[in-house]
Amino acid sequence: MLKALRPKITAIISDTNTSIDGRLQGICKLLKESIHYYDWVGFYFKNGDKNELRLGPYAGEPTDHTTIPFGKGICGQVALSNENFVVPDVKAQDNYIACSINVKAEIVVPLFLNGENIGQIDIDSNTPDPFTNEDEKLLEFINAEVAKIL
Repeated sequence: MLKALRPKITAIISDTNTSIDGRLQGICKLLKESIHYYDWVGFYFKNGDKNELRLGPYAGEPTDHTTIPFGKGICGQVALSNENFVVPDVKAQDNYIACSINVKAEIVVPLFLNGENIGQIDIDSNTPDPFTNEDEKLLEFINAEVAKIL
């Protein structure tokens, strides 16, 4: 099922008539609408030379977390670890920033440009433990495609 989204993602990325932010927004919207357990989808990017992330395009409920310091929450930890972070149960995480009381699980995959971690894609799910290896592979594919247009 998830692999079927790859051509649609490639088409969004290839649409040079749409701004980069518009394309990222399109990816967020596609994922949120296509995958029933993706309740919030967004990109965070390194904020210049600061050790913090800034919220980029997203689809889902508005969030107060527009700036996240490195090391704080799941996103902040990925900014330092440079590794995927799958959280089957957010309540079991000490260093978790709650975006909504409904969120049960989260997956964050770093986005690399020329070997540097410049951001990430973040998915919140209101479904307990929904993420599989297939989700990780899809998000890695998306970030590799996104890096080509940044």
